[in-house]
Amino acid sequence: MDNYMDKIEINPNIMFGKPVIKGTRITVEAILEEFGAGKDMQDLLKAYPHIDADAVWAAFRFAADALRGERTYTIAV
Repeated sequence: MDNYMDKIEINPNIMFGKPVIKGTRITVEAILEEFGAGKDMQDLLKAYPHIDADAVWAAFRFAADALRGERTYTIAV
């Protein structure tokens, strides 16, 4: 996936502005927590059937960029 931001949304009106999978209230944080708790891709896709693997990978790429601290993100208003 070239532009993972096609799958991530930051909107102050959705989940208090936390980054989420577009069109959902599933936060990037929740995806990371699930993986940290031992879930795998199939577990997540089963738990959240309305997202796809590209959305999960986008969450990881977003988190990596955010931790790198070199990128800014536009917030929808």
